[in-house]
Amino acid sequence: MAVIETSSDSLLALDIGATSTRALFFDLVDGQYRFVAAGQARTTAGAPFYNVMEGARMAIDNLQELIGRRLIGRDEALILPAVSATEGVDNMVLVLSAGKAMRVLVLGLLEDVSVASARRLVESAYARVVDAFTLSDRRSLENRLDAILRLRPDLVMVVGGTEGGARLSVRRLLDPLRLALSLTPQDGAAPPQVFYAGNSALREEIETILGDAAPLTLAPNVRPALESEDFAAAHLAFARVFREHAIRTVGGVEELDAWAGGNTMPAATAQGRMVRFLSLGDTSKGALSLDVGAGSVTLAAAFGGHLFLGTHTDLGLGIPVAGLTRGDPYATLQPWLTANLPAKTVREYVFNRALHPMMIPVSEDEVSLEHTIARYAIHQSVQRLLRDMRERPGDAPPSMHPGVLPEVEPIILTGGVFSNTTKLGRTLLTALDGLQPAGITAVLLDRYNLVTVLGAAASVNPPLTIQTMDSSMLVRLALVVAPISQARLGAPVLRVRLTDRDSGEEITRQVKQGSLEVLPLAPGRRAVLRLQPLYRTNIGLGPGRKAAYEVTGSALGVVIDARGRPLRFHKDMGRREELYRKWLWSLGG
Repeated sequence: MAVIETSSDSLLALDIGATSTRALFFDLVDGQYRFVAAGQARTTAGAPFYNVMEGARMAIDNLQELIGRRLIGRDEALILPAVSATEGVDNMVLVLSAGKAMRVLVLGLLEDVSVASARRLVESAYARVVDAFTLSDRRSLENRLDAILRLRPDLVMVVGGTEGGARLSVRRLLDPLRLALSLTPQDGAAPPQVFYAGNSALREEIETILGDAAPLTLAPNVRPALESEDFAAAHLAFARVFREHAIRTVGGVEELDAWAGGNTMPAATAQGRMVRFLSLGDTSKGALSLDVGAGSVTLAAAFGGHLFLGTHTDLGLGIPVAGLTRGDPYATLQPWLTANLPAKTVREYVFNRALHPMMIPVSEDEVSLEHTIARYAIHQSVQRLLRDMRERPGDAPPSMHPGVLPEVEPIILTGGVFSNTTKLGRTLLTALDGLQPAGITAVLLDRYNLVTVLGAAASVNPPLTIQTMDSSMLVRLALVVAPISQARLGAPVLRVRLTDRDSGEEITRQVKQGSLEVLPLAPGRRAVLRLQPLYRTNIGLGPGRKAAYEVTGSALGVVIDARGRPLRFHKDMGRREELYRKWLWSLGG
């Protein structure tokens, strides 16, 4: 066992997901912060442990073996701070998406204004809206009171009223909540937390109305004006509420949070923080991160610092998968299938996946179905992101084509469906099918969910976050060129020439509409990529405009995805399977 010599200011990051727990170690190596190693174990939030500490200890034990450094003392507690180069750690952060999603009831004035803003705020953490009351709600006071008592939400989010706006209407929304809080649950359960992010002029009244009936968190107004939203401060306040909820409801989190000194953050919030930071580097394009997990799918995109963040707890590949497919898995997934599988096989896999969220696909049919479900879930996430962009038109640039994402670079992929495979071509193809990006972008694979962890680490050690992000810690999958063209299928849309800077070797291709082409360029190699669009094809610079770029190598090289946007799979299942196998073979299997 080799001992890795490092210096002070080390950091342990625990990332506790729905199925996997990782312990990641960062330290100064040769004067620069670096990611050193990661230990991994199964998450133990459920049976038989019901305590995430067990999985955390196993992940830390695994890490200790890898780095030759003792992190846990004889008292079974974390050695904090470090006492030597081989014992202890200086800081710790905790990133969390395990346990049941926080159930939120929203009280807001208008469904398409304040309630829409509240829903977006809820999606910034591992939470879901179970019901919403608005002024137009036709349910009687008794029915709304009954709904609160029946749903028993973990959190009630109250929004509405622009700054200096409605007051009486917001008070009326609180009537059923006030009555519900006055009724003591027979089982002695704690009342829901209340989160107020409405008209700030009503803060004192809200405190008076609620009194000591429920814990209250006050946040800045998420909708200060009809035309604008402000989530920056509300995101942080909501993250603190999520932390408190996790401490109360997930076994082991309270002790781990104490180890971390309170630096516990929802995984989605940390992920969004890093994506927002990355978007500030190149204002001509946005940045995007996609995390496909068993419990949820999180899609974060940012443009010039304007963040769009969605954690979709109904789109996860584990327990949520049965609901994701809306009753009949085969009917929902058939348009996305890439293998001609019987309906019974599809249905059985989906229901088994929901019953056993930690199962690992083994056979080729199971792997194919896992990636089919992922493609569909990613596509649904993108549609929701596009909806949010339409509702916030000033915060995102126009896209190259209706129904397509604006240009983003990089695209960062993480989550088990991407990381737990050695076939990088399948990883890339699943992401391209689901996201359907347009223009030119670099696609990166984050095997250890480092981007999310670094978002949390920024709270305790900002230099570590910046230096580690600059250290090429992610796998460069490919440089993807996805042209937009109205040409007929099979017509040439792009001439490509790739010239190696060192050897002078050239690769030329004439790319046809509907095809997927790969130009090999190994990691570490440099080349010039020249693109000549045909028939007013757009590569992101405008119809017919050519370009030349300095590019670097990657695992899969330069990938030209000319299959069209939006992507439409062949209706004939046999032809669709043949095309998919051809694309997969082009990407190396």
